[in-house]
Amino acid sequence: MKKFVALLLVAVLLLACTACGAKKEEANTLVMATNAAFPPYEYVEGGKVVGIDAEIAAKIAEKLGMELKIEDVDFDTIIAGVQTGKYDIGMAGLTVTDERKEKVNFSTSYAKGIQAVIVAENSTYTSFEDFYTGFDADGNPAGVKEGIKIGVQQTTTGDIYSSSDPVDWGFGDANVVRYKTGNEAVAALKANKITAVIIDNEPAKSFVAANDGLKILEGAYTDEDYAIAVAKEDTELLEKINKALADLKADGTLDKIITKYIPAQ
Repeated sequence: MKKFVALLLVAVLLLACTACGAKKEEANTLVMATNAAFPPYEYVEGGKVVGIDAEIAAKIAEKLGMELKIEDVDFDTIIAGVQTGKYDIGMAGLTVTDERKEKVNFSTSYAKGIQAVIVAENSTYTSFEDFYTGFDADGNPAGVKEGIKIGVQQTTTGDIYSSSDPVDWGFGDANVVRYKTGNEAVAALKANKITAVIIDNEPAKSFVAANDGLKILEGAYTDEDYAIAVAKEDTELLEKINKALADLKADGTLDKIITKYIPAQ
């Protein structure tokens, strides 16, 4: 009986040590949530998530003395995952909106996010303003032309702004078609199921380069900044990330990473 008790105590101690080791490893890991279907910010190459956000996150983790772990998840689960502590940070070409700020905090900006409009190459539209019926006395859209359907990746900035009312320079929720990924939205455009796709400028360039018969309209739909999402209660991590970003900007690392994927024109 004594021998059994002794063996049981050893087993308990071993389990405790294993748990301690796991906690220590977890504490030294920076878990980043992203959606790797957003080139050149994040995409899969050789079975690995790469891109601007992945490289910047790796540099931040290095400065924090941590190991980076990237989780490729659905875009619309990133904010909630950071909010609940499932992930330490969210980096997926995230723009700061009032709705998102209610759930998480954001770092200082590390890149510019411009929403572009993709249409078929033979499209008669020359600007997103052509999608409206006209403009009121204040210069705001009066309505949306019949048959206009805007494709977006769900819950992205393109979705948020496109879904608003015309008076706010949106197209109305009924005229927006949501897709899980940008690729699916582009495929729908090629199949003539929608009028246009509104998505971030750099991914838009990648999609057009990879698909014949498409073009980007002149002029940005929106122009905003990208930032890193952090849980509201984790102010210490937010401060460390902002310090790391400031250092990476000061020594030219941020510009070097962005230029690697987006060469100056």
